[in-house]
Amino acid sequence: MSTLQIGPSKTQIFIAGVKELPVIPVSILFIIVFCAIFAPWVSPHDPTHSVLSDRNATPFWVEGSTGEYLLGADPQGRDVLSRIIYGTRISILVAVVAILAGSILGTSLGMIAGYMGSNIDEFIMRLCDVSLAIPYILIALVAVIIFGQSVPVLLGVMAFSTWSAFARQIRAETLVLKEMDYVALAKVAGCSHFRIILRHILPGVFNTMIVIATLRVGAVIMLEAILSYLGAGIPPPTPSWGSMVSDGRDYLPTAWWIAFFPGVAIFLTVTALNFFGDWLRDKLDPRLRQAA
Repeated sequence: MSTLQIGPSKTQIFIAGVKELPVIPVSILFIIVFCAIFAPWVSPHDPTHSVLSDRNATPFWVEGSTGEYLLGADPQGRDVLSRIIYGTRISILVAVVAILAGSILGTSLGMIAGYMGSNIDEFIMRLCDVSLAIPYILIALVAVIIFGQSVPVLLGVMAFSTWSAFARQIRAETLVLKEMDYVALAKVAGCSHFRIILRHILPGVFNTMIVIATLRVGAVIMLEAILSYLGAGIPPPTPSWGSMVSDGRDYLPTAWWIAFFPGVAIFLTVTALNFFGDWLRDKLDPRLRQAA
């Protein structure tokens, strides 16, 4: 005798969950990560190998093209598609390192400021104000002049530019959480400040930290592209999307593909990350879940 099933089945629940996913942004991000990991096997050419006789070679669909370069070649005769694929590694490296360093520093200072209050809170918040007022592009240009153009210098500037966004929001969350009953009970039980922040405050702000990190990744990639465009980013011949756009700016009337396709890569990556961050915020924010 069959039993009567009440409510949706597991398959229906799974399908409904899949429909709610941001399929297009996730697909774009998956392709980017896949290309970054398997770049040596995916790219059709060596990104640094130049063939001067093929300089500014046209994409395969343009009349007169040999078809050897799918998206054309740059002024040094290097394959544009291969350089875009290898450029994903730089974007992911910069984004991961900058966001990881900024989230750890900003979240720690935000929790300390919100929990301790008084002069400590005032000092950390004034540091945030100073950090937000600093023109990071100018700082990056000065750093390149002093220390030279290198990946560590770029990563340091990028990490310094992200922590304040975490600190201000995490402080606001901490001000609410420290008034909760379980925090008061932990104080009565004799827990140290460090233990309360680590075991009771951090889990409460973790979702907020993840959402901020997701939303900031796009801004970090854009900043790296701007710095590389200005010559203060990744040193040549390492391919990066910003430097590729910079290389093609003088050839827009005659070889538009040199700057166009790296620009499209930047646009798609930043847009996909912003959409994914918005979706993640809706899923992790309890107030938005209750309103739904």
